[in-house]
Amino acid sequence: MLKHYNITVTGKVQGVWYRKSTSIKALELNITGYVKNQSDGSVYIESEGDIDQLKKLLNWCAEGPEFAIVETVSFEESTIRSFEKFEIHY
Repeated sequence: MLKHYNITVTGKVQGVWYRKSTSIKALELNITGYVKNQSDGSVYIESEGDIDQLKKLLNWCAEGPEFAIVETVSFEESTIRSFEKFEIHY
């Protein structure tokens, strides 16, 4: 069953390849959507996929790439937007 999660990740998550690493992980998991940096220093992800794959993405977000220091990962379910691929927004 397809789900849509809006995910916010806080901590040292900008300038550590978080967006690129998220994109690679999302592609591995067949998740569509996008990732972008926020002006408050957090990273925001809109993601759509199978519930099990989204849970794997959430678990990955809590770790992040090698140099990230993740403080919190929060998410909420939202309306399906039918993304065609996963993108990095700049």
